[in-house]
Amino acid sequence: MKKQDQQNSAKELLRKQYARMVEKVTPSSKLLEGCLRSFWVGGLICTLGQAFSDLGYRYLSLNSTEASTFGSMVLVFITALLTGIGIFDRIGKYAGAGTVVPITGFANAMVSPAMEYRPEGWVLGTGAKLFTIAGPVLVYGITASVAVGLIYCLIGG
Repeated sequence: MKKQDQQNSAKELLRKQYARMVEKVTPSSKLLEGCLRSFWVGGLICTLGQAFSDLGYRYLSLNSTEASTFGSMVLVFITALLTGIGIFDRIGKYAGAGTVVPITGFANAMVSPAMEYRPEGWVLGTGAKLFTIAGPVLVYGITASVAVGLIYCLIGG
């Protein structure tokens, strides 16, 4: 019985040492700071999208649906451009989830992997990989939207 107690005591000591080591190397969480960064950057992206929609509505004589589409298109273009020149990744590291506003997150997710194939050429490298990545996203996105539309229609929406 005494040998078992010694083994249990040694195991407990190892657990405590391990817990101290983990606590020592684990970075402290800056949850509030991360949330604030996400909030203001995500809010800025949404505000820019709304501003582009308003510009389309007021100055390009677009109706509200067309203006919203215009705003989304401009956000996708800006995100793709900033991703291509390496700026959007730095913004993403700073803001975290704030850059995953759906439309900008989609554009960044499409362009980032394609940029890895740039050395293979613009057509066979970047262009081919861009559509390889976009294909499944579009297929599943369209399929999901049709499924949701059918469900919505069936429940009387």
